[in-house]
Parts: sequence; structure tokens; C-alpha cells
Amino acid sequence: MQFDSGKSRRSKIFRKNFRYSSILQLYEEPPTEKVSLSEFEEYAIDRIKLLKIVENVGLKHVKGSEEYCMAIKKEMANGKLEGLPLRLKDHSIEANLEKVMKKDHVSHFILRLAFCRTEDLRRWFLAQELDLFKLRWSLMTADAQKAFMLENRMHYNPISDSEKSEKLTELTASTFRPSIHKSNTTLALNTDFYKVPFTEAIELVRTRKVYIEKGQAYIPSNEVIVLIQNYFRMKISAALVLTTKTLSLMEEDDRLGPILDACAKRHIGIEYVTRKNIKDGEVTPEMLDQLSKESFPPCMQQLHHNLKTNHHLKHNGRMQYGLFLKGIGLSMNDAIRFWKTEFCKQMDGDKWDKQYLYNIRHNYGHEGKRANYTPYSCSKICSMTPGPGESNGCPFRHTDASVLRQRLQGMSLNREGIDTIVEFSKKGHPQLACGKYFDMVHNQDIGFTPNHPNHYFDESRNVLNPKVVEGQKERPVVKPKLVPTTSKQPLNVKKELENSSFDEDLMTMDME
Repeated sequence: MQFDSGKSRRSKIFRKNFRYSSILQLYEEPPTEKVSLSEFEEYAIDRIKLLKIVENVGLKHVKGSEEYCMAIKKEMANGKLEGLPLRLKDHSIEANLEKVMKKDHVSHFILRLAFCRTEDLRRWFLAQELDLFKLRWSLMTADAQKAFMLENRMHYNPISDSEKSEKLTELTASTFRPSIHKSNTTLALNTDFYKVPFTEAIELVRTRKVYIEKGQAYIPSNEVIVLIQNYFRMKISAALVLTTKTLSLMEEDDRLGPILDACAKRHIGIEYVTRKNIKDGEVTPEMLDQLSKESFPPCMQQLHHNLKTNHHLKHNGRMQYGLFLKGIGLSMNDAIRFWKTEFCKQMDGDKWDKQYLYNIRHNYGHEGKRANYTPYSCSKICSMTPGPGESNGCPFRHTDASVLRQRLQGMSLNREGIDTIVEFSKKGHPQLACGKYFDMVHNQDIGFTPNHPNHYFDESRNVLNPKVVEGQKERPVVKPKLVPTTSKQPLNVKKELENSSFDEDLMTMDME
């Protein structure tokens, strides 16, 4: 497969009839249309709404399933996002094709400016845009997909009939499941296969969906989207990095700067921050052992257990767990007492003060640039790759299936539930696995799907203490402030989001 580039291609992309012939775009050229300030703001907010819908529905349904598609359509209808459609097979859309595609094109580039600022923001934006891209592709007809590839100069070379016949047995065995398809040989004969270097289809190789021979992977036509999405990911990722170079010019604009700033502060997932009026002692170190058993998500249970066992956590684990504890209401002074008590079981107090005290004070905004750091979201935790000896990360994302099953069996969970959790984990749906785990340990069947560890904690406390009234003096734990992710006043984005913030990596001298 090859992707052509150059001036001739760019000039064709910018021809009106070409650019707006498909709902699917690679967004390789910036828009040149004029938009009013109100349109700029409206486009940005609607795009964020759409991406948040894609994210939230993806937490509750298996991506690519019929339920996933229907849920997104329903949420879009409720949010009145007809101006950013999933497909063009709608008479009302076709009548306003120019306007619809202009909004899609411009809104994407507006959010590029807003979400290029940090690695976390870039990662979130890219993930949601990629899911939206794949969903739109899946709703296109085969002819429309071929037209898209042709218009974007994506050169695929199907293998010849003679080569297909020669390798028919291998192609059939590696591509189609006997339990699903009765006539696999016929299916293989009627399917186009594209031969590409296996490095371009690592995802398919990893899941054993393709036949490989002499470094070449044979991709069936129904899996071509994997190659296209890899190209899309590469281009958007590179473009986001380049966009940071022009961001300073936009931020100097008194009209656009506040809008972009407000968009960027729309946190990845649900954001939890500690209440400003929280009182010391509402959550204390003495409560943590019991709370970890009752209400901590598995990722935090794992960190708490390892800290108590080894009296040490490496930097990433301390960041993940420390900010979580901050989010549930552990004060800075109690955090210092908690961490120092554990670490000083294997080191002296002076060494701890020199190496670790600053880090905790920094997390609470009392050192350095005095930023009020927020707890890590599930998205951020899942994107991390734990190194040797590290305990951070998500058990449903980073733990081998056999090890995960063994751990779950040790919790006396029923076999059917364990099978479901492990299956979700193996298929790359850690948050669905976590939601199922939540239902099982709480003896509930509410279909809860967390997108933040503190979200999990709050829901657990609500289930275990349903009669507790928020603000009650004797309440054992405090529910952190929840910053809504859905805008209720679309054209007042700055006011609505001005108190939001986003995670940043904290780099310290101590990385052990």
C-alpha cells in the first residue's frame, strides 16, 4: 500500500467537489473559509460534545458493535448534533452538504489548536477522533469506501487470482472462523486480499487475523480500515505536534485565546477535584486500609497493597496513588504522615524528607508552580506502560489474562463473572471489565462503567451508604466535587469551563 503526496494531490484535495464528496476526511489541509466568532465558538463546543459522546458510549458498549453505533446516534440526536453527522445518507444533510462539511472540517482544526498543548490532551483528542473516523467508515457503503481510497490516492494492490488459489488454504484458515462461517473457502475466493509489509498491520498480526509469509501480511478487504486508521493516526499525531508551534500566535488573540483555553480545560473524562472547604480528618490514613477493601478500584487496591507490603512505590505509582488519595479527601498533612510512616519502615526520616517530601507538597500545589494537580483518569492510567518493579497502571489493561483470572478467583467471585471480566480485558475493554467487577463486588447490576478511579470510589460509597446525606458531620468519607462533562449552555464555554483543569506529568528529581 502506498499513499501519494505532493502539490498535485493537495490541489485536488482542495477542489470543492472532491473535498466534500465524503463525510470521511483525513484533515490534511487546513480550512480557508471565513467563520464568524460565534461560529468559531459554536463549532468548537459541538465538536467537543461529539467527541465526549464517542468517549462515553465507548465506555459502556463494545466499540464497533450495533449497540455502540445505535447509542451514539441516540446521544447525538439528544444533543442536537445533526450538524456533525456520521453519514451523508440523509436528505436534510445532502441539502446542506456544503455547510455540514465546512463545520466538520473547521471544527476539527479548532480543536487541534485547543488540544495540542500537552501530551494528555493530544492523546485524548487523537483517540476520540480515531474512534469517530472508524465509526464513519463502518457506516459507508463498499463503493463509498473504495471511492474514498481512490480520491485520497491510497494504492492497494490486491493479490492475483493465481496467488490467491495457491495460498487459499492458509488464507481461509487465518481469516475466517469455522464456527461462524460454513463455507469459508467460498468466502475467501470472493474476498480481496492485499499484501503489505506486516509492520503496517501489527494490530492484526497481534490478534492473529491475517496470514503472514516472508514478512508480508495478507489483509482481507474487511480489515483494510486498520491500515487506513494507522495512516490517519500517524498524520494527526504529527500535525498536533506541529500545531503547538503556532499556538502562541493564537493565544495572543484576545478573541480566540479564551475560547481555546476553555476548550483545553475540558478535562479528559470526568474530572475530580478536592473540595476547597474540605476539613482535615474527614479522610485519614487510619481509614485507608478499610476503604481500600470496600471502595478502592482494583488499580488503587493494587498500589495500596504493594505499598503496605514493600513500604515503597516507584515514582509513577506514587503519582497515581497519591493524587487519587488527594481526590478522595486526604489532606496534605495526612498524606505526608501516611507516606512517611510507610517509607520510614525501611529508611530514616531525614532521607525521606530530602527525597519525597517535596513531591507530595508539589502535588498539593504548595511547591513549584503551585498547580492544583488532579487525580489521573482511566484514560491516562490505561495509556501508561508499567516498567519493571512498578505497580501503577490498570490491572485490566496491563495484567496477563491468566494472572488476572487467578487474582479474581482468589476473591471468591463466581466463575461466570470472572469469565466475562477476563474476556473484556483480553478484547481491550478494561473499563467494561472494571464495571463488571464493580457490579460483582457490590452485588449490584446497575451497568456502571467507570471512567475515573475516583468515580469508582464515589459510586461505591453511594452504594454502601445510600442513606448518608452529603454534608453530614459524621460522614466517614467526602464525595469529591464533580465537574460535569456535558455543556448545558453551549455558547458560554468560557464561563462553564473556567474552573476545569487537566492533568500534567510531574517530573521530579526522584524517579525511583
